Amino acid sequence: MRVLGIDPGLRNLGWGVIEVSGPRLNHVANGIIRSEGEDLAARLLSLYEALRAVVAVHAPEAAAVEQTFVNKDGAGTLKLGQARGIAMLVPAQAGLTVGEYAPNAVKKAVVGVGHADKAQIAHMVRFQLPGVALAGPDAADALAIAICHAHHLQSAGRLAAALKGAA
Repeated sequence: MRVLGIDPGLRNLGWGVIEVSGPRLNHVANGIIRSEGEDLAARLLSLYEALRAVVAVHAPEAAAVEQTFVNKDGAGTLKLGQARGIAMLVPAQAGLTVGEYAPNAVKKAVVGVGHADKAQIAHMVRFQLPGVALAGPDAADALAIAICHAHHLQSAGRLAAALKGAA
C-alpha cells in the first residue's frame, strides 16, 4: 500500500510517499511544494495544483496530514489552516481517507519521544527508510507523518484480524 504524508504549510508544503508491505517500509518519493503568487488565493491555488500532480503521479492509497496547533500568531494559524484544508481536500478528491495526527503523536511514532526536534526526525526517517535523499525538513516531516499513518494502519489491521478471529 502506498501512503502519502503531508506536512501542510503556506510557503512550503512537504510531501512524502512510502510503500508499505507487511512490516517493511520503503521510500517512494518526497519533495517540497513552494507556493507561488503574491496573494493568498494564488498561493493556495498553486499548492492545490502541485499537490494534485503529486497524487496523480504517485497514486497513493492512503493519506495523512499533520494537525495544526494554535500558536501566538492567530493570523498565521488561520493561513496555515487554509493550507491544511488544501492538504486534506486533494487526497479526499482522489477518494482517499485522510488520517490526521498531532505533531507530538508523529514524533512519538517515529522518534520515540513526543518532543523531538527536526534533526532527530530527519535522522530517524533516514534510519527507517535507508538510502532516502530528503528534499528538506518539511519533506522529512511529511515522510514521518506517512510512517506514523502506516503504523496506525498496521495496528488497526492487526486489531481487526484479532477481533475477527475472536468472533
